Formats: sequence, structure tokens, C-alpha cells
Amino acid sequence: MKRNIVIVAGGDSSEYGVSLKSADGIHSFIDKDKYNLYIAIVRKEEWSVILPGGERAPIDKNDFSFRMDGEKICFDFAYITIHGTPGEDGRLQGYFDLIGMPYSSCGMLVSALTNNKYACNHFLSGFGVRVPDSILVRRGKTVTDEEVARTLGLPVFVKPNDGGSSFGTTKVKHAADIQPAIAKAFAEGKEVLIERLVVGTEVTCGCYKVTGKEVTFPLTEVVTHNEFFDFDAKYNGQVEEITPARIPEPLARKVREETSRIYDILGAKGLIRVDYIIPSDGEPVMLDINTTPGMTATSFIPQQVRAAGLDITEVMTDIIEHELKDK
Repeated sequence: MKRNIVIVAGGDSSEYGVSLKSADGIHSFIDKDKYNLYIAIVRKEEWSVILPGGERAPIDKNDFSFRMDGEKICFDFAYITIHGTPGEDGRLQGYFDLIGMPYSSCGMLVSALTNNKYACNHFLSGFGVRVPDSILVRRGKTVTDEEVARTLGLPVFVKPNDGGSSFGTTKVKHAADIQPAIAKAFAEGKEVLIERLVVGTEVTCGCYKVTGKEVTFPLTEVVTHNEFFDFDAKYNGQVEEITPARIPEPLARKVREETSRIYDILGAKGLIRVDYIIPSDGEPVMLDINTTPGMTATSFIPQQVRAAGLDITEVMTDIIEHELKDK
């Protein structure tokens, strides 16, 4: 009997539209001969499943089931592709843990940790992972322009501490622009991260591990024509994405090994993607960890899967079956 798989998209952040595109990508990747596929939308005001005709059926939050043609449909597995809350910050993972639903991504604790950039960076730095210097500003607190310039220098990046896809992120070159950038970031989250600029080659590396298999993908080099890798660069084509990256193999191997090590330190699960800057000294600086990375046909992970000579459908099956075997 075919298992019922639900791809969970939507969310309550500015990344709602990106999540829907990732859901379509994942739907195209998963083996439809092996699984029955559905897409669910989870937002504060709506939990629903998209039916074959385009209508939506409400989800019973007691067990994440729904009814179609008078029949109750339950799911065997959830593939989470919400970028931002509640799918990337541990909230949805906690709910699925409570109802006993296997899911694709990192667990509640790891998701919550990696969603908080400041806490995650400080945690990983204790294991020797190199991260940028930064200042955290919580709502109701302030930091002066002078303190930022003295501590971190200029330029700096000002971004939501718990956001993604570069919404609310500003590259600040002048002290007079720091406070407006902080206000912009607060519009996207409750905490703001001010981060030292690291100059170098930007790369990103995907990884997943299941029983008997560990896969770290070829790196993608990110060359943006904008000030930084912002939303337009990510999703509107204003960037060159070169896979594999144009860096020496010993350096690429160092990044892959660091990605695998970070995966193990965190106790990650499913697919993750780790972003880095490689400065002139050749020692990678970790920028961000994505536990629900974008999964459109042109996203980094599918690019890296192709460059590795692997089949994205087999990768999806690996992740699904790894979780289902313990059910």
C-alpha cells in the first residue's frame, strides 16, 4: 500500500511565497509511484490540504488528518518546507512530535537553535566553528552607532536574528544608516543581529545523512551583482550560481568536512545547507544554517544533487524512508 506523504508549506513570515514554490519543487521530486502526495498550507489563520480540484479541506489539528469524499485521510510522513515560523523554528516539529508524525527536517531543539542565528553561532563557536563577530539587539533595547562602529567596524550587516531569505537585511556602510537598518530588521523579527562584514568568496554546501549513507554535496559558489545576496539575488535571478564552486579541491574538501562536522555537532536530520564566506586566509567563516533549504528546481540543493551525479528523487526517498523505518 502506498504511503500518504504531505508536503507542508506556507507559514507566517514574509517567505510564504518562497515556501509555496519549494512545495511545488518537492512535489515534482518525490516518487509518485511509491507515495500518495498532498500539499498542506499551515498558517495562523488556516490549516488546510489542497485537494486535486484546487479546493481546500480543513486539517483536523488533533492528528493532522483531513476528509476527502467523506473519507478520513491520515498521513504517514510530513515533508516540511516552511521557510521561517512555524516550520523552521521548531514549533511545527514540536507539534508533530506530540502527535507522533515522522517528518523530514531537524527536530524541535535543533530547528529552534539554528533559527536563532546569534545563539547558534555562539554554540558552534564553542566547537571551533569560525563565525563572524556580532551584536544582538532585543526589542526595547538600543545600541549606539558609535558602539557598533567601535566593536564591529563598518560596513556591517543588520538583519533579523530569526529570519531568512534576506527580508529585512541591510548592508550598512555609514554609521548614520545603522538605526534605520535596525528599525527595518525589527519589522521582520523580535531580535536584530548586527554582524561584522567578512569579505571573500561566498559558497554554500548541502548535506544529509541516513542509516548507512552520508552525503555532502559539491559546493555552489554565489556571485551576486547586488550589494549582497539579497532577496532579488536569491529569487529574481540577479546572481550567478556556479556548481561546483571555482575553488581548489583541498579548500572545497575543507568546507565539505566542516559542513559534515556541523551536521554531527547539531545532531541534524534531513537535508541542511550551510552558507560560508571564504576570506583571503582560506579559513571558512560560517554565515548561516538552513534546515529547510529552498527546493525549487533551480535552488542550491537540486543543483548540487545534479553536480554530484545523484538523482533528487532517490535523495527524497532516502530521507522519507529513513524516518518511516522507525515508525
